[in-house]
Formats: sequence, C-alpha cells, structure tokens
Amino acid sequence: MEDLHYKLLKVLQDNPDLSQRQLAQELSISLGKTNYCLRALIEKGWVKANNFRRSTNKIAYAYLLTPHGIEERTRATVHFLRRKVAEHEALSNEIEQLRDEVKQNRINIGLPSEA
Repeated sequence: MEDLHYKLLKVLQDNPDLSQRQLAQELSISLGKTNYCLRALIEKGWVKANNFRRSTNKIAYAYLLTPHGIEERTRATVHFLRRKVAEHEALSNEIEQLRDEVKQNRINIGLPSEA
C-alpha cells in the first residue's frame, strides 16, 4: 500500500485535476481501490479535495497535496529510492553470480568461457 500511496501522491502532485477514474487508469488499479486510497490520504491530511464546477456543470474535484502531503511525498520518495537501489544492487549481485556459474559450467563441459 505504501508504494501505491507514493505513486498516487506523485500523480496528484503533477495532475491534481484528474478524476478518480483517470487516476485509476493512470495507476492501473480499480476505481474502488483508487477511491479507498484517496480517502486514506485525505484522512491522513496529505491530500485535500477541493470541489469545483466545470463548464458542463458537473461536480468535479481537484486533489491537492497539503504541505504535510508534500512532506510525506518527499519522505516516501527517499524511502522508495533507497529500496529500489537496494533491489538493484541485489539483482546486480545475482546477475554476476549467474554469469560466474554459466562461465564455470561452460569451462567444465569444454566450451569457451564467454557469457
């Protein structure tokens, strides 16, 4: 859920006037899940829903990040980045081990050691 909150805050910061349906499409999640997450962010005080009317007279909302929401998005970005860097390092190590394994197996069966 933490990643989803991060992604939702990121999208809202750049596009506060997206509808919940558009947010759901942007994030590839259901409309119900989008509504649930938006409500959670509003309850936490990270997002404020401002009501306004469009020229078609339909009620719409602008989802604005509050100062606390901007702060939390920054924290979430740092956390997300740290986690992704750690995942990248772990994946790089695993790739290197697999290359070594392939190289060793090629040598053991008499093939050139190019991987």
